[in-house]
Amino acid sequence: MSAHEYFIGMLSGTSMDGIDCAIIDFAQQPPTLLASHSEVIPPALKDTLLALCAEEKISLLDLGQADTSLGQVFAAAIRHLLDKANLHTRDILAIGSHGQTIKHHPSGPYPFTLQIGDPNTIAHMTGICTVADFRRRDMAAGGQGAPLAPLFHQGFFATDAERRAILNLGGIANVSLLAHGDKVLTGFDTGPSNVLMDGWISRKRGQPFDAQGQWAREGKVSQTLLTQLLNEPYLRQTAPKSTGRELFNMNWLDTHLQRFTDLSDTDVQATLLEYTARTIADSVDWQKEGIAALYACGGGARNDYLLERLQALLPDLRVASSAEAGLDPQWVEAMTFAWLARKTWYGEPVDSRSVTGATQACIHGAIYEVVSDRE
Repeated sequence: MSAHEYFIGMLSGTSMDGIDCAIIDFAQQPPTLLASHSEVIPPALKDTLLALCAEEKISLLDLGQADTSLGQVFAAAIRHLLDKANLHTRDILAIGSHGQTIKHHPSGPYPFTLQIGDPNTIAHMTGICTVADFRRRDMAAGGQGAPLAPLFHQGFFATDAERRAILNLGGIANVSLLAHGDKVLTGFDTGPSNVLMDGWISRKRGQPFDAQGQWAREGKVSQTLLTQLLNEPYLRQTAPKSTGRELFNMNWLDTHLQRFTDLSDTDVQATLLEYTARTIADSVDWQKEGIAALYACGGGARNDYLLERLQALLPDLRVASSAEAGLDPQWVEAMTFAWLARKTWYGEPVDSRSVTGATQACIHGAIYEVVSDRE
């Protein structure tokens, strides 16, 4: 039996603020984060990805080229990660690549989801077995295809001492209510997290994100605009549910801002942060669910002002970074897809029924194998 069991998890999230990848050793209990790396998406490619997400009609040429180009960037990120860890490709059993979501449409007679970042390219360029396309099998089984992170959250963060919730603050926010006692695991997308705040500060100040929420802190919340934003029908849907840039994007925001031309840019940012906090706080009857602690991960966990507002809105809960529960918030999602890749690699089904609404447990993801000699 090997002393190590290394898998890599990798993704570029809704925010597209970079590619996160991490090596996890599953021979340790709990699984151990061995090394991590963030790779910047080249600006031209990021612009193409954003355009593909925003437009209903897209060029097949643009889509195909972005798929391959992003696969090459993913592969480069893996190489840089291995260099950091001083490991060889033969040390890694498999890569779990979530890819970049371009379209996510879980409703209607023909639900579908599309993630790109060609896994054939990743497997060939790295020489490592690659597992990808995690969402579509769940959809085929009647599920939303997302979020899948609650399945990992349950195994890593659950404790007998209290019922916890894990909040992932990426471009979109999703919450996992961990199983505890007679309470089953549930999870869903609550609404936007960073996607609107990042888009607004990028447009108005040329910055990729609002560091620690400092710009939002300077503004004043418009209660009128906030009330209008809170009327979004998605927020009233019951779980299971999932969403993305298809709904919450800058065009959506611009439509809502048409009546608010007198608001300062700072006040808009403050209102967007409050909107994120309110949609999370209002999404769950926290007392009824018996949640004692809410641990935040993802890029938004570094937004101090957002966490402050969540704590103020949820005074009966302990709101903190997932670091206090044993895992750096930046690497929780990458670790999730290493975990899912391991499940697929071993042929183990994952039961997402209580989270996504799937009708049965499934083996998530497709395997892109490589030749055995990876020298």
